[in-house]
Amino acid sequence: MELPEATRVHLTVGLQEPPWTSQRRHFSALIPKKEDGKKRVWEQSQLLDVLEARIQQLQSDVIVDVQHEKVQFVKASKAGIGDSSGNSPKNVFGERPEVPKAGQTISKGGGQTGKGEGKDASASKSRWMEKLSQEKKTKTKKLKQKLGLEDKPVKSSKGKLMLPGTSHKTISTKAGIKTASTVKKSKSLKNQEHTMAASKHKHTMAAAPVAAANVPIRKAKGKGKASKEPAPELSEARNRAEEMERKAEAKARELAEVEELERKLNQWAVSARPELVQDNSEARVYGDVQRSVRCYLEACVFCGDIDRAHRFLLSHHRMVSRRNLLNIGLYNIMMRVWAKKGSLNQIGRMFILIEEAGLKPNLGSYCAALECMGRNPDCSPHLINRVLRQMEEDGLPVDELFSHCVFRQDERDMVLRAIHTVQPDFQSSINTILQTCSSPLVKDFYTERADAKYPKMAFSLEELQERFSRQLSIEQASTITIHSVEAMKPVTSHMAKMRDLLAVQRLVWHKALVGALREGKIILASSTQKAVRLSLYPYLCLLDEKDYVDIMIQSLSNLPPSGESLHILAKELGNRVHNMFCIRMKGHNQMVDKLSHIYNEYTELLAKDSKEFDVLPRERWWKLEAEHSSGPSLLGDETHWPHMVVVELGTYLVDLMVKHMKVNSDLLNSAYDRKLIPVLYHMYTFRSNKQVGFIKPHPILTQMQQDAMDTTLTFDSYVMPMLCPPVPWTSAKFGAYLLTPTKMMRAVEGANQHEILLEKCQDADLHAVLDSLNQLGNAAWRINQPLLDIIISIFNDKGSEKLDVPPPNSEAPKIPRYNQQDSATFTSAEKAHLKREVVNAKKKCSEMHSLRMDALYKLSIANHMRDEVFWFPHNMDFRGRTYPCPPYFNHLGSDVTRAVLVFAEGKPLGPGGLEWLKIHLVNLTGLKKRSSLAGRLEYANSIMDDILDSADNPLIGKKWWQNADEPWQTLACCMEIANAVRSPDPTHFISHFPVHQDGSCNGLQHYAALGRDVIGATSVNLIPCEVPQDVYSGVAQQVEEFRVRDAEKGLKIAQVLEGFISRKVVKQTVMTVVYGVTRYGGRLQIEKRLKEIDDFPKEYVWDASHYLVHQVFSSLKEMFTGTREIQDWLTESARLISKSGSTVEWVTPLGLPIIQPYHRSRTQMLKATIQYLSFQITHDSKERPDTVKQKNAFPPNFIHSLDSTHMMLTALYCYSAGLTFVSVHDCFWTHAITVDTMNKVCREQFVALHSQPILQELSNFLLKKYCSGLQSEVKSKKFLEYQRMLLLLAKVPQTGNFDLQRVKESTYFFS
Repeated sequence: MELPEATRVHLTVGLQEPPWTSQRRHFSALIPKKEDGKKRVWEQSQLLDVLEARIQQLQSDVIVDVQHEKVQFVKASKAGIGDSSGNSPKNVFGERPEVPKAGQTISKGGGQTGKGEGKDASASKSRWMEKLSQEKKTKTKKLKQKLGLEDKPVKSSKGKLMLPGTSHKTISTKAGIKTASTVKKSKSLKNQEHTMAASKHKHTMAAAPVAAANVPIRKAKGKGKASKEPAPELSEARNRAEEMERKAEAKARELAEVEELERKLNQWAVSARPELVQDNSEARVYGDVQRSVRCYLEACVFCGDIDRAHRFLLSHHRMVSRRNLLNIGLYNIMMRVWAKKGSLNQIGRMFILIEEAGLKPNLGSYCAALECMGRNPDCSPHLINRVLRQMEEDGLPVDELFSHCVFRQDERDMVLRAIHTVQPDFQSSINTILQTCSSPLVKDFYTERADAKYPKMAFSLEELQERFSRQLSIEQASTITIHSVEAMKPVTSHMAKMRDLLAVQRLVWHKALVGALREGKIILASSTQKAVRLSLYPYLCLLDEKDYVDIMIQSLSNLPPSGESLHILAKELGNRVHNMFCIRMKGHNQMVDKLSHIYNEYTELLAKDSKEFDVLPRERWWKLEAEHSSGPSLLGDETHWPHMVVVELGTYLVDLMVKHMKVNSDLLNSAYDRKLIPVLYHMYTFRSNKQVGFIKPHPILTQMQQDAMDTTLTFDSYVMPMLCPPVPWTSAKFGAYLLTPTKMMRAVEGANQHEILLEKCQDADLHAVLDSLNQLGNAAWRINQPLLDIIISIFNDKGSEKLDVPPPNSEAPKIPRYNQQDSATFTSAEKAHLKREVVNAKKKCSEMHSLRMDALYKLSIANHMRDEVFWFPHNMDFRGRTYPCPPYFNHLGSDVTRAVLVFAEGKPLGPGGLEWLKIHLVNLTGLKKRSSLAGRLEYANSIMDDILDSADNPLIGKKWWQNADEPWQTLACCMEIANAVRSPDPTHFISHFPVHQDGSCNGLQHYAALGRDVIGATSVNLIPCEVPQDVYSGVAQQVEEFRVRDAEKGLKIAQVLEGFISRKVVKQTVMTVVYGVTRYGGRLQIEKRLKEIDDFPKEYVWDASHYLVHQVFSSLKEMFTGTREIQDWLTESARLISKSGSTVEWVTPLGLPIIQPYHRSRTQMLKATIQYLSFQITHDSKERPDTVKQKNAFPPNFIHSLDSTHMMLTALYCYSAGLTFVSVHDCFWTHAITVDTMNKVCREQFVALHSQPILQELSNFLLKKYCSGLQSEVKSKKFLEYQRMLLLLAKVPQTGNFDLQRVKESTYFFS
């Protein structure tokens, strides 16, 4: 709404306008511009009268000292500002505006003027008063014309002349630049309201003048005669004025809230850690480049090409434009090289280069210098003292050399030798005091250990040490070759012929690739590239040529017949080279011997024949490492290769394969003319409307591999489960496998935001997270051999889609073939139909091959481990959800893989164990979800004949187990029950079988607990009930009620859906809505379920799914009101945070920092020889956040972080109680005898978790992170967004009155 020019003035008495007010003109008001004309003009007139009355009051106030009055009319933004409390007004940032000295005025330019300029100021003021009066007359005239009143002059009360002593009261423009007569009329109604609110809140105005100013009353022609009754329009105007006043008061309260919040933020800012507000923009800009340069230098150094590395560093240093890319770590790499050679002159030159670059030496720099001096027996003690003094001047204690630096080979000994030259009695002191996690949730776990029963493993010390040696050998080899389960098939003559033929061809390809690689390296080494260019040459020298060729041929065996994307294939090859390099690097650094020594002592904690310890695995390992501090460090400082380096290297290897792997065309059919043809073809295909490079095998290779049915499979060593307990996680960079590099937190390829956050964490803050990962990894497993044999027999027969055993490729549909002559007679519609048939057949064949190979890998690994005990090391994703590291075979897999896994340690069933086995069996069938535990047990007892028949005759009996939801786990449970009931005493039967307890829609459980929502808590079994409440059935019932209502109203689709709304139709949508599924995604889920119903008319699928998803969302909104409020608050918070230019971060109640790596995508081009590859990079922290992904992902990711926290707490306290515990997210596993104990711990930790002020702590963290420590310029430029975010983040959703303690009594919370 356009306002008169005069309304935008800023009235100041002895006070300059705050600097941030000049920025608010850039934001439009929230009131729509299209408004009723009468209302707009009338409200403008009202504000003019208010301003005039206020001016009169100021002019008549001659006794008030203006130096203490400080009256302001602040130009307010649409969100409201200008109100402050106290005698001395401050802006919302707590800054006191500049106050001019006595006798000075504020000029219209915003500066202070001298005493002699009062006359000019008075004249300027008079001109302004004249302009204000004219504006009022014009607006009043327009107002009367709009209202249809006679056009009669309105008598306006002129302001009195200014009295002596008030000449220094001036009226300046808003920005202090333009005069009142030149400012455009662009203020909104909101700003009027805020100006009135500020004026009213700041000073109490006389009631009569305000009333007179608010509503002008017409007077009769005769002098002193009262006017007629006010017109209806005037009554309406009064109501509007009152409404405006109420809004103004609300805004005043809002402003007071903003000021209070900023006062808190200012207090937090004083004590906040610097990393909460620091923005290392330079590190973001150069981080990827520095990582590439560092990896290049490390590769050159490892392969011994020191000259290349030195030239590369110097070329960057000499170019000022590239010198900014270098950091101190890159110079230190070369310093370590010269230190190894004992070259003091080169070390001195490196210090000069560091000084020229404007960098400061760090501990690594001085460590290299001291190492070099230690290697020189003739080094002067004076020189060593000089280095130590310089360290002291730089604030770097000598002790920190040994606690912060990473040593290789004998570097530590050399540094000590140099120090002992001048300080013979020096002893490096290492802190051996164990810090504890500060989270109150785990305080008892770490402090009260008297009653802890940390479990031992059922192995002797010697057995564990022997297992360690076997695992170490496997990882040093980098790969492992195992027998395929298809090798169990009888070998035919054709099969043997194809195997021999394939073996011969592999030898030919191996020789050709070695020669091609050798030639390629010579070309790259002699190329005249600029010294500043990164070359692939050093990456091709890290391993033996044979190793590169083995990696290439291994990938050939895994290539599907339909081909593979060049990007994916290149990434796999590059990662294999990187993993092998890291393993070789650890061997080169001589850390394997030290690792063996520490691990052998660590096994004393786990072995059954050793003494009892009251420490955790992480604490024991940390202490042993401190005791054996001499020699190399176990934690390497190798840099993970950037994604582009990995792909570029892999692409080069793929190019070699395409060009040099050839086969005779008549190899399988002598009728063809003999010529050499490529084994692999590089082609292009379209995926999601994008052209993608593809590598496809020739049909000759595919035919040979399929007919040969190779007896062996080769995997990377990390694919296999470990043969010994994993190395405990002691930091975010060290743990899991013995030598294979593993990240504690998984991330998108190339994203490193998570690593940066973890590095900033205090070590103690991550202890609970690390200990929970160690607990999960220490669970020992073995194979259920009888069940595995049954599955393999079906797999080697023809498979079974019903039982989730994929059939062989021979069962795939034949791809239709049409010759050119026949197709010429087809119509266009027939040709399109034939084309669709071919596409569908190829798609089906590709899917069947993928499923078959996946099952082959899993079953072959299981068969290889059939006589072993093994372990799964764990890590986590960026939300804190835990996963086993081996990718194919683990307990998070399908029904088949879960069924063949049992605990290695057996425990007696005890008095209630058999009952839990029976209840677990019924849960696996999915038949009695609404029944009580007693009802399920009764049902299990009633079908004992079917259970025993399934166990005895799984493939030829009644096959009752095959109709269960999880058929293979059901069969495994039948076998366990049969063995138990047939034992002499079931209570003493040793059971290895894991019993599951699954959360009841766990995401909604967390939402209901956060919001203390009684109705929601009842629906998801947080409240004790006689029978389990099924939220899916509840939603289905609510949707059915909506459908009946709409059907009665004659809605066609509601009538069609009669009898088709079931629990199964809505379950997936209800389950995933809490994790952020949209209406579009929900509609697709329901559409899929409806298509599975044979009787449902297919022509109504789209309309029905659209209707049902709307009803499901409406039902959930009614049933879970608190959930929607919290979800909306999280979504809107993430939207405002990402719009401000930041990614959403938070910290879990256990202290794990989390960041959402969703940024706007950018395209990056890789110019490889075989083709140009284009990448969509979505995790680049230099790009602005992706607002849509940030806001949609925050609610589900936050809930995932809570359910992972609950799982970790349960894991820790179960470990303290001596239980075997593993989890599949919100499904917890343990022995039958310990189910009751696990259930108790699970409920207690859920209550403890949600007894914390989770949402309030989240609010405080977000306020500190995104609203604290901001510069005033940032606030003023985007003031409205800042204020809106401040108020929203502080406004935590209100909670209900649900009593969390009732969860402890709920039987079906987890069941």
